[in-house]
Amino acid sequence: MRVATQNPAFDLIGKRYDESFVERDTQIAEADWLITQLPPGSRVLDLGCGSGLPTAKQFVDAGLAVVGVDESPVMLELAATQAPGADYRLGDLRDLSTLGEFDAVVAFFSLLMLSKADIEATLRAARAALRGPKLLLISMVQGDFDTFPVNFLGAPTTVSAYPPDQLKHIVAEAGFTNVTLNELEAEAEPGRIEVQLYLRATAT
Repeated sequence: MRVATQNPAFDLIGKRYDESFVERDTQIAEADWLITQLPPGSRVLDLGCGSGLPTAKQFVDAGLAVVGVDESPVMLELAATQAPGADYRLGDLRDLSTLGEFDAVVAFFSLLMLSKADIEATLRAARAALRGPKLLLISMVQGDFDTFPVNFLGAPTTVSAYPPDQLKHIVAEAGFTNVTLNELEAEAEPGRIEVQLYLRATAT
């Protein structure tokens, strides 16, 4: 696995991420849906697992075998405390080569930290790592920009985004089918509303 790029924003943000993230009902519901599709013991990759809340904890509590990868040591320390029972690894989100195979890959608001070229390559790598049910579940923020500089919870970083139809297209181009997308407005942090995209797909 490549050495983590260690996006410094999330080392700086730390526990404030959980404290400041306002609306997570849809993220929780999407993870619950995935749980219903998988038998206990299924291997799930939580790509960009962050602090482990809420997703890694949901999966562990449901009896799934969770591998959580993140580029921030601070977030992984939080995850090990808040959602124990997963296999947490410090690593580059773009490199899945040493992680093995998975029944499902999940990436909630983590791929948007990459460039568009890296997002598309990572989706292809996720497709290659899937077995069995071969499920993909991701969330992004609606937009049309590539590595755009932003300030998130007081920390500088860059984000990338696609319009809904383009996001569906790149997922299909990466080798997925049955692509469905749900679009909604949510309060991502106090006083800031964004349009979020939740996408489900199956690898071909």
